[in-house]
Amino acid sequence: MTSTDYIRLESEYGAHNYHPIPVVLNKGLGVHVWDVEGKKYFDFLSAYSAVNQGHCHPRLIQAITDQAQKLTLSSRAFHNDQLGITEKKLAEKFGYEKVLLMNTGVEAGESAIKLARKWGYEVKGIPTNQAQIIVAEGNFWGRTIAAISSSTDPSSYHNFGPFAPGFIKIPYNNLAALEEKLQDPNVAAYMVEPIQGEAGVMLPDPGYLKKAADLCKKHRVLFIADEIQTGLGRTGAWLACHHEFVHPDILLLGKALSGGFMPVSAVLCSDEIMLTIKPGEHGSTFGGNPLACAVANVAIDILADEDLIENAEKRGNQLMKFLRTLQAKTALIREVRGKGLLCAIEINTEEDSPVAWEICMDFMRAGLLAKPTHGNKIRLAPPLTITKTEMDQACEIIEKVFFGY
Repeated sequence: MTSTDYIRLESEYGAHNYHPIPVVLNKGLGVHVWDVEGKKYFDFLSAYSAVNQGHCHPRLIQAITDQAQKLTLSSRAFHNDQLGITEKKLAEKFGYEKVLLMNTGVEAGESAIKLARKWGYEVKGIPTNQAQIIVAEGNFWGRTIAAISSSTDPSSYHNFGPFAPGFIKIPYNNLAALEEKLQDPNVAAYMVEPIQGEAGVMLPDPGYLKKAADLCKKHRVLFIADEIQTGLGRTGAWLACHHEFVHPDILLLGKALSGGFMPVSAVLCSDEIMLTIKPGEHGSTFGGNPLACAVANVAIDILADEDLIENAEKRGNQLMKFLRTLQAKTALIREVRGKGLLCAIEINTEEDSPVAWEICMDFMRAGLLAKPTHGNKIRLAPPLTITKTEMDQACEIIEKVFFGY
């Protein structure tokens, strides 16, 4: 079968809820992937930062193989010998008392909302069913009803109402708007991405996160950091919040927590917050399963053992230096943004222009995979294992495409 055959099968039998770049992949290793015809590509999306450790890392293959031959799922009706080990590793690594393991990033977000509301009622004393969660415009944490209820993106929420109440939307990177809404005594939490990935790698002003966290503390409101995409080394630090020495009240992790091998997410917080939820009030059949835990344990170790956080900073600086030089050479680029290996090129067109898509198609033909977000923004996020030589090769592809456009 050819790529065309596989794409036709998906179109005929699958839901049309994605618009992928027309490439059919069947192999990955490190920073590279191959299509069914055998063509090799640089992966500059990393499954939306889920494969920070690179594709098919041998230590992760070994971990999942070993555990799969012993026990894959026990459910939380019983204990298993992997869960506590993973909870301890995460709690100690990031400085928290309790860890709740779920599966997907959106489940982590949902769990954080529930925890914040429960804490609001039982600790802060907010009247029943009156809790409010402040969110930033341009956010993206999934497509469940709660997630789209907090979204300002019409493609996420159009014709999916009615929506869940209890969300207050404010402009991102606007401390005055945050402080105004924090006056409401029924606000339980502020949930924010340290860098908005899906919005086009939007970075806040220096000091914003620290000042936002301080405002939340002043008003006895929980600061929730959605580090599903920005965490685990992506920005050149273990957490994007670490760049400003911020310790969120609730921390959300996911994606690279398994190195791309399976869905694993985590919510980390204090005893005061986590223990408001009692047995039977929240859970997941697969959350904290031994297979996921065994993989997550090794995924965390790889980031440390192979100095991938430091490499993300170095290679990110290399990429941003190249992008700024490229921007100075072509009017096609309006702006470049980035932190570590989470970068973006904003094309100098309207959002509904096809130019960014066409550039990504040219990238594909030249051997590099990336995808537009919000129409005219191209996110660049290769695995953290990328070398200096590989980055030079990828940058050469990007430059040739822009000058050939």
